[in-house]
Amino acid sequence: MNIQQLIPALERKGVVFAQDIKGTYNADTFAMDAQPALFTTSNAGVPAWMVNYINPGVIDVIFAPMKATEIAPERKVGDWTTATAQFPIAEVTGNVSGYDDYSNDGSVGANVNWPTRESYSYQTFLRWGEKEVAIAQQGNINQVERIEKAALVTMGKFQNKSYFLGIDGLKNYGLLNDPALSPAIAPATVGSVIKWATKTPEAIANDVAALFVQLVKQTNGTVDMDSRMKLCMSPTIQAAFANTNQYGLSARAKVKENYPNMEFVTAPEYATAGGELVQLIADEVQGQQVVETAFTEKMRVHNTVVETSSYKQKRSAGTWGAIIMVPAGIAQMIGV
Repeated sequence: MNIQQLIPALERKGVVFAQDIKGTYNADTFAMDAQPALFTTSNAGVPAWMVNYINPGVIDVIFAPMKATEIAPERKVGDWTTATAQFPIAEVTGNVSGYDDYSNDGSVGANVNWPTRESYSYQTFLRWGEKEVAIAQQGNINQVERIEKAALVTMGKFQNKSYFLGIDGLKNYGLLNDPALSPAIAPATVGSVIKWATKTPEAIANDVAALFVQLVKQTNGTVDMDSRMKLCMSPTIQAAFANTNQYGLSARAKVKENYPNMEFVTAPEYATAGGELVQLIADEVQGQQVVETAFTEKMRVHNTVVETSSYKQKRSAGTWGAIIMVPAGIAQMIGV
């Protein structure tokens, strides 16, 4: 059907055409009243922001976990004015002799040492401007809240690091570098294999057993297989405990079978520059807690300073590092 045949059909439907269109229409001339050339720039879209999606939630960047306080409980020692702390250690002394009515042999006593630790105070500043906050609000971002969170994370990570490494130049030591710790032993070489990643579950369990024997020797047998202990390592090394033998038994299952109260704890800091370090830490030895982490102030919030169109606020805290009361309660193995 051509256009001339279509027009009567449309008229029956109620469409009215001008007579000149009815008589003169052809495909070359119809609707040629439109402007043939564009005055505006050729475009078939809309501004890009109209089709841009903004996620309603804010995605936080992931940081390495802070695990020091899972290994050693944390407590407050002194306050922000406390520069040094002493931790008295008493050792029982004595000897006996054969009994005789007239003998004065045999004596007992106590030897007390006063190890000293130095605190380290640190600080950071929160700063925000009025326009900065207003612009962030246009994107539904609470800038002040974000800055608050940054202070918490930054100070928390430093505190955690001090618990592992202490503070250089001070009598402030960490879990990994206290000078009282016993030297680390080496894992066994099975064939030519040393690393846990490629060892069998039996070989890994044997290395853990060697570490346990070292701990027993250091504590003169006051730690046994049922004692509460923490086996501390890097997250990478923990994966080796999933190694299974031909019977489907994993290294972790073998270790837990022998040491039912052993807890596995991971922290990135155990991947040291000298190699992968593993520590076996007894919770207590003869009722004495082996290690704790300590701070002077976890966070002190100072006055907010109001400036012309901005604000700032200081936050401060202090650390003692890790206080190891019983160094013999920690055995180490490096190179796994």
